[in-house]
Amino acid sequence: MSTAHLGMASAALALCLTTACAHSRYETSPGNPDLITEDDIARVHAQTAYDAVAKLRGNFLTRRGSTSVMNTSNPEANVYLDDVYIGAVATLKGIQASDVSTIRVYRAWEVAARFGNGNVGGVIEVYTKH
Repeated sequence: MSTAHLGMASAALALCLTTACAHSRYETSPGNPDLITEDDIARVHAQTAYDAVAKLRGNFLTRRGSTSVMNTSNPEANVYLDDVYIGAVATLKGIQASDVSTIRVYRAWEVAARFGNGNVGGVIEVYTKH
């Protein structure tokens, strides 16, 4: 192979690797897709906890669909702030991002032992710096 062909092949390989390694607009903590850290929040310049979640892990905010035949349970995640239940996902809008240490999502199958029944849509747990 000629030097020109090697140079073109190297450039093509570099482009492929760069494209393959590209991330979404906002990068998040490696290793734990269920966690948002203080550093993640600062990097995206979020104003509220809801804004941080929407930018970094929008899937945390999705409704889980019907959870019972009678449709009596809430398919939306419940929010806990420093281990205390505070309400539905909309309550994240009242939490200043600058006060947040971590945000973690727990799926429905993970919450019963930690948070008890009534969290069929999962839990978004927020810990503040205080």
